[in-house]
Amino acid sequence: MKTGNRRDTTVKLTLFALLTALLIVLGYVNIPQPAGLSITFNMIPVAIAAIAIGLGGGALMGGVFGLISFLQCFGLVGFSGMGAVLVGISPVLCFIQRFVSRVLVGVLAALVYRALYKRMNAYLSCMITGFSAAFFNTLFFMSSLVLLFGNTEYIQGLMAGRGVIAFIIASVGINAVVEMIVAAAVTGAVGAALKKARLI
Repeated sequence: MKTGNRRDTTVKLTLFALLTALLIVLGYVNIPQPAGLSITFNMIPVAIAAIAIGLGGGALMGGVFGLISFLQCFGLVGFSGMGAVLVGISPVLCFIQRFVSRVLVGVLAALVYRALYKRMNAYLSCMITGFSAAFFNTLFFMSSLVLLFGNTEYIQGLMAGRGVIAFIIASVGINAVVEMIVAAAVTGAVGAALKKARLI
């Protein structure tokens, strides 16, 4: 193995470990909102992994995010009140809803960055990638929630007779806006710094 390849592998493994540790810390940092949801910034490490490591890194970090999200249903690595209810209804569907949606976030964020990084400056391409990671996280989490659990008494109670779109907007309106703005700003700054340091 060439020295350059060894260095690249070491940098990627180190970055992956640091981002995983950050995800664990962020698992405990949630801002509760109505309907059992919360504002979270866990998609930022996923976006950074997608930028710095590529498609595989985005998928793996998305998987770590999804696993942490699932563990929170049991009160591990933080706690999710909604998750605790959903895992009681169906652990398998809850795992699909929390894990698969987050892997998709990582994959699509990597594809967004791949499509943009040669067409615009580092900050802008990383900023859009961070924004898209937060957007995809909200989109997949809420759509899979409605698809997999929409007919349950619990979700029907939260919907309170509203249509699906009205329920999603009411549930994640502020969450989604805050998450997208913060993810865009932080990912843009970190990604640009990594690029300037020639780590990506």
